[in-house]
Amino acid sequence: MTTAPAPSEYQLIGLTEGGDAGDLLIGLDQKQGRIRLQALISEWLRMENLVVLTGSGTSVSAGGKTMANLETAVFKTIEALSDIPASIRPIIEARRLSVDLAPLDGDPIGFEAWLSFIANALFVAEAPGSPFSAVTWPSTPTPTAADLRWFVDRLRMTIFAECALSLPDTGPAASPATIAPQLAFLSKLVARDSNLGRTHLFTLNYDTLFEQALELLGIQYFDGFTGRAAARFDPSVYGLDIYYPGEVAEGRVRRFDKFLHFYKLHGSIHWFEQGSEMRARHPDLTPFQSYASLTPAQKASALIDLAGKTSSVGILPTANKFAQTLTMPYAHLFRSLQVRLGIPQTFLLVLGYGFGDDHVSRIIENALMNPSLVMLVIEPNPNSPVIERIRRYKDLGKRAFVLCPTNTAFAAAKFKHATFDDFARTVMPDVQWLDDFLRLRRFEKQIAASETKSDTDTEGADG
Repeated sequence: MTTAPAPSEYQLIGLTEGGDAGDLLIGLDQKQGRIRLQALISEWLRMENLVVLTGSGTSVSAGGKTMANLETAVFKTIEALSDIPASIRPIIEARRLSVDLAPLDGDPIGFEAWLSFIANALFVAEAPGSPFSAVTWPSTPTPTAADLRWFVDRLRMTIFAECALSLPDTGPAASPATIAPQLAFLSKLVARDSNLGRTHLFTLNYDTLFEQALELLGIQYFDGFTGRAAARFDPSVYGLDIYYPGEVAEGRVRRFDKFLHFYKLHGSIHWFEQGSEMRARHPDLTPFQSYASLTPAQKASALIDLAGKTSSVGILPTANKFAQTLTMPYAHLFRSLQVRLGIPQTFLLVLGYGFGDDHVSRIIENALMNPSLVMLVIEPNPNSPVIERIRRYKDLGKRAFVLCPTNTAFAAAKFKHATFDDFARTVMPDVQWLDDFLRLRRFEKQIAASETKSDTDTEGADG
């Protein structure tokens, strides 16, 4: 008796031949569904202009938090600090209450938008010549400028500590199916034809997991900063490219294939302000590796020693800060996203982003007016409101798609399919370069192990 092939674990929601939004993989088994899915992704990756937008969901497997979980962790740690001003605790409670009442009163503003209001309040209270000496909150004591300064500084420290993530080590047994998803994703991303336009990777994350993966893979990138010791923001670098030197006789040059442009829309834990300039310097993240496992009280105790010594201030979201919206680097980064999405023959790949940032979502929806833009959203929850949002785009034609698990696959294994990890490791078409990288890493570890053994044997002989 022949067993029927298992049905596909994925849905690809988009415009069907009938003109309605439906599943383009319906009726296909696992093998047929994967073949069609990878064929479509390969076709889209060959479009001239590739833009990738990533959110907090791409960092979860490395210990990162979604924005809702980050908000909870940050507030618990700040409330555990012994020197919290009396006016700050009620502000946190009011925010928590607004989130709890969201099902009754409608969605509250997102955590990043709320943080922007806090930063704006401090700006109003501290700006030279400001006619205001304080900002009030309904039903809470009025915080002084000093209280708000304390709150903003602790928010930065706590967010920094929560986002000081390190990329998991690539062990000798690593394979394309088990390697850190950032490594798998980036290696496949830059493997496309170098004659096509460069990849433009935008992220809303504060952590440096992508930077760590880029450097480990040997991928060159421009992130808007120039210099090494204390790099300064200079957007002109986004207009540059990297080429191999040409032969003297021929005068030809060749493009360096492992290269992309990288943009951090909400800042980064390695950014800091120096005077009127934004600078960048990567800190040592080793002391933070056990931070996530601490209790709120333990985090509060360790916070000042860990994050308090780091001068990073570029990690609060500034999309809505009227004090900084029109200044660099944020204005230039958001403008770059708008410009890239308006270019003909654009493929927009969205991962780990739940459309919770209105500013970013508006840019995406405006970009859908570009008649040659194709968008694919990766969503691990088949019940997410993101899917209904994509269904509403059906009038745009076959240009907006969302990849998610089937209801059956999701019920059998929640958040296993169509996650960033799953997409990077198994859904994206494989590339030979990733296998070559893993072989090289295994060889490096074998050499290191043999050198360690040799040193140990020598010490034993000397003893």
